[in-house]
Amino acid sequence: MSTPSDGINSGPPELRYQLLRVALERFKRTPSALSPAELAQAQCQAEQTFDLETLVLGSPEAQGLVIPAERLDEALNAVAVRYPDAEAFTADLADNRLDETLLRCALHRELLFDAVMQQVGARRPEISEVDERLFYQLHRDRFTHAERRTARHILISVNDDFAENSHAAALARIEHLADRLRGRPNRFESLARRHSECPTALDGGRLGTVIRGQLYPELDAALFELGQGEVSGVVGSELGFHVLLCEKIHPGRAVAFTQVRERIRALLDERRRRTCQRAWIAGLQQAAAAQPAG
Repeated sequence: MSTPSDGINSGPPELRYQLLRVALERFKRTPSALSPAELAQAQCQAEQTFDLETLVLGSPEAQGLVIPAERLDEALNAVAVRYPDAEAFTADLADNRLDETLLRCALHRELLFDAVMQQVGARRPEISEVDERLFYQLHRDRFTHAERRTARHILISVNDDFAENSHAAALARIEHLADRLRGRPNRFESLARRHSECPTALDGGRLGTVIRGQLYPELDAALFELGQGEVSGVVGSELGFHVLLCEKIHPGRAVAFTQVRERIRALLDERRRRTCQRAWIAGLQQAAAAQPAG
């Protein structure tokens, strides 16, 4: 393993741990394996996290908090399992001027930070049914099932290595099929089985039930212009030429408030928790900035 640079192994153990954590989580590699640009990014993020932890752990809310030993053991194990074996784990700690004792101290600090933030987040205002219903009304588009269409298609592929699939021949074949289907959608399935060059031919050209955006753009646009039971004209795509049948239209519909109420409450609760935490941290930062230097 390469020797870490002074930038990697400088600073207190808790900062070196943060650098190791950021490198593993963000780049899936240890600090010594990062490029100079990646290392600079990881160091910046690690320093920001370390400074925030220091600020939070100096607050009155952090006093008297206790982290159970079993919780600390779980956190240590969560780091260790990132490595192929215990030897690699120990070697990499040493490479970052850490050992298991120092790592436990860093993890204890991290868990204390999390405990304080949970405590602060618990102060968030309660969410009422009025809040839930207002969010539902203001974001109705989030709680609507999109329109779906059940469709079939016939494909004639283009391949200039075969005379019958040259561009001109393929186009002539699909236009002939489109003529045969005009006004006779009931023939679509049987013609798809006999003539389509897509694997869906085995199922009468069935594409299934789709929403906008699931098919090739050309097919998508054509399908959602059709009425129920209508057959398209010839549509080109990167696969070749198609004819589409819109077998059934399933209109979009709103989801009832009662079906999404729990999801709305969880979303609002998380927003308020984070807002409460951010406001509290901002207060700590303002107080720290107001302290006389020195």
